[in-house]
Amino acid sequence: MQEELFTSGRNLPHIDPSLEIWHWPISVYLFLGGLAAGLLFFAGLITVLGKDKEYPTTVKFAAIVSPIALTLGLLALFYDLTHKLYFWRLYTTIRIESPMSWGAWVLLIITPISFLWVMSYYSELFPKWKLKFEFLNTFEKILTKNRIYMAYVLIPLSVILGIYTGILLSAFNARPLWNNAILGPLFLVSGLSTGAALIILLAKSKKERHLFSKIDLALVVIELGLIVHMLMGMAAGSEVQLEAMQLLVGGEFTVMFFGFVIILGLIVPATLELTEIVGYKIPVAIPAILILIGGLVLRFVMVEAGQITRYLY
Repeated sequence: MQEELFTSGRNLPHIDPSLEIWHWPISVYLFLGGLAAGLLFFAGLITVLGKDKEYPTTVKFAAIVSPIALTLGLLALFYDLTHKLYFWRLYTTIRIESPMSWGAWVLLIITPISFLWVMSYYSELFPKWKLKFEFLNTFEKILTKNRIYMAYVLIPLSVILGIYTGILLSAFNARPLWNNAILGPLFLVSGLSTGAALIILLAKSKKERHLFSKIDLALVVIELGLIVHMLMGMAAGSEVQLEAMQLLVGGEFTVMFFGFVIILGLIVPATLELTEIVGYKIPVAIPAILILIGGLVLRFVMVEAGQITRYLY
């Protein structure tokens, strides 16, 4: 018989529970949710400003990605659920203090609206595929006529969705890396940036690419500022917050965070976009793809690193 003496009840295998239970589906879900939020925000904003004819990619072509991204994100979330048959219980109550409740209800509203938004442009998007039933043509005309009202609804809903993807993590007070108020604004700005990058990637007119290059450049600068603020806040915090920061600065996630998120995902594309704005010819696909990759890696890093950090003092 082997006798073991425990001097602490923490960090012991099979005794202190492991909370590393969120894997790649959650990171993918957060990325796709932020991307959809960015696309829907710009589609709604451009429509409200009456510029929808000038920027067709924003309101029509890029907007097609929104319902696809939301659907794939929800499928990834559903795949990650342990008790899949009970997901409907989220909709039996509304809890103002719960980020998951906010997210569930916002997704329930914004997902069908994203499909209706694409449906309102069906004849323009798919001119060769005529609707066979008259009631569908009538429905499309009704949606087209009331598109401006959908735009007014999409703007605040997309902002809430973008912030929610970050607050979902920051609400976990037991995870020092997540327990900061920066994640909500950071994930919102990152989602808007990835949305702008996808619009740049799909845009056919130079005017539209030029506008969203400027917008994305501004968003990248804001995102870098938020990341610096987040790191400085943790560096000036308690011992556990300092240790959490060290995972990103000098720890096992440093290469992913600084290499793929900050340098390749923000600084390099911002430099290329600035060069393009000044007047030099730069392949627009390069900075757009880098920003999309950087946005995805940011979610993976924050989800994976956040689950490692814990309070042991």
